[in-house]
Amino acid sequence: MNTYVDTYCERLAPGLWGEPLNALSNLAFLLAAAVVWFRYRPEQRSIRALVLLLVLIGLGSLSFHTAATQLTRVFDVLFIALFVFFYVVCFGHWFWGLPWQRAWWFAPGLLLLGVVLIPVSLLIPAGSGPYLAAGVALIGLAVALKFFGPPGTRHHWWAFAVAGVVFGVALTLRTVDLSACAEWPSGTHYLWHLLNAVVLYLVTREAAVRVSPPR
Repeated sequence: MNTYVDTYCERLAPGLWGEPLNALSNLAFLLAAAVVWFRYRPEQRSIRALVLLLVLIGLGSLSFHTAATQLTRVFDVLFIALFVFFYVVCFGHWFWGLPWQRAWWFAPGLLLLGVVLIPVSLLIPAGSGPYLAAGVALIGLAVALKFFGPPGTRHHWWAFAVAGVVFGVALTLRTVDLSACAEWPSGTHYLWHLLNAVVLYLVTREAAVRVSPPR
């Protein structure tokens, strides 16, 4: 089995429990999904899809931080990408009031942002560069809602701003994981999971609140 023994600070040898904190911290994604589901009981398929993707992010990352194979690495990245791209589409529809056909253009817009940021992303070590576009997008959505959002949506800006700040801290902790090994033997990648779960909870909750009152 092809393992990523040196990919993260915590993994020192092959085996399902080579990264116990990195593995168990993925339960935070499942908890975030459960809270949104049971508090808001979303009826819209798009919000249900976001909750499902939250679950898949947790399971995909869990599979990678246990089995640590090429295939599970794909699962780890794939479900995150699906969530991010689908979320900006949901944002265009639920927050910007666009019909679904036009809201789907938010997805290639995010892709274009990622391409524009490639020169900066390449400067970020530890494979964290590709996540930069998501953080910039969060701040961009907050600013867009704050100053240009349609009536009834502008008060949501703060959640995206908080999510953007938390994501910045999370991405920093992901980036310094290997370099912090000497002082922090368990690494910092599990903190990326925990804080990223908070980020995804915040944005999913805002979408749920937008279309479904708490129950």
